[in-house]
Amino acid sequence: MKTKNRLNQVFPYILAVAGIVGLVASLMLSYDTLSIAHNSSYIPSCNLNPVISCGSVINSKGDTIFGLPYPFYGIAAFAVLLTVGVSMLAGAKFNKLYWRSFLTVISLGLIGAYALLIKSVYSIHALCPYCLTVDFITTVTFWYGWMYALDNKIVVLKRFGLDKCYSWSRRHHLDILIVWFIVVIAFLLHHFWYYYGKHL
Repeated sequence: MKTKNRLNQVFPYILAVAGIVGLVASLMLSYDTLSIAHNSSYIPSCNLNPVISCGSVINSKGDTIFGLPYPFYGIAAFAVLLTVGVSMLAGAKFNKLYWRSFLTVISLGLIGAYALLIKSVYSIHALCPYCLTVDFITTVTFWYGWMYALDNKIVVLKRFGLDKCYSWSRRHHLDILIVWFIVVIAFLLHHFWYYYGKHL
């Protein structure tokens, strides 16, 4: 119960901070996208080396939905995330239908974020630091969004012993999240070791 109450208190701050960080990253990506569209020789400030290169990611084909680049959708999504967090801090309450819709959206956001990460690794062969920032905060929001929903019975686990699995995950929530990021970082370092290995 104590852990549940702690998450209820902290979760609005998680949403607000994630919204601010994601909004800044999306705005920076949108600025670079527009700058490249107007001037093909424009070099984004986050082009640090052949691997860390926003320009390579931005210039890749197919990074649009209905003709709009992904970062523009990020601006809207993270603005909503910030609004929800601030609203909760101000005392707003949302019903179960709202939270279930929220869970659906952040789950789709997580899938989209990692799909783009896989594309960056295997197709573009470059990484965008702003995109990696979005991956990080999307993962954190997904993880604690589902925990918040399960803690508050917005979603109920009863079958196949999943409730016991969740109880274990709840006790080790931060450990699991840290291990997840270590695995992702190790995967990225292994894939791009051809570049970083010779620079150590």
